[in-house]
Amino acid sequence: MDEVDRALLTQLQRDATQAYAALGQAVGLSAGSAHERVRKLRERGVIRRTTVDVDPDAVGRGVLAFVMLDGNAWMGGATTRESLAAIPEIEEAHIIAGSASLLVKIRTGTTKALQTVLRRIFDIDGVTGTHTIVVLETAFERPINLDHDEPN
Repeated sequence: MDEVDRALLTQLQRDATQAYAALGQAVGLSAGSAHERVRKLRERGVIRRTTVDVDPDAVGRGVLAFVMLDGNAWMGGATTRESLAAIPEIEEAHIIAGSASLLVKIRTGTTKALQTVLRRIFDIDGVTGTHTIVVLETAFERPINLDHDEPN
């Protein structure tokens, strides 16, 4: 991936709906060249999907929690993944290192609904405990920064 690809990705993260002509102009390419590069980025899996960023409060999902799951065995298998994926309020699930086995991100409309989700998590085979962090306010969120390389 070169600097032009990085610039394209940065532009797309800002606004994925912009026309290829505008996208190309922003990075110094023709519309056709911009389209071709974006197509190749999709084929290679660099661009995984195009989506809309929805305000959770506006759609009644203002309660955000991160929950660490403890287990009595390895929790990274297909059965656990499928069980977690079956709970629609869970937006993300990550296998982690540390005292817990998994970290999940949950959005609900109320703390009562969050409690219901936590009960469903406890019903998953192998889950022995949870540690829940309820977010009071999000200071900021940002897309992946492609403008600089990470330090080694």
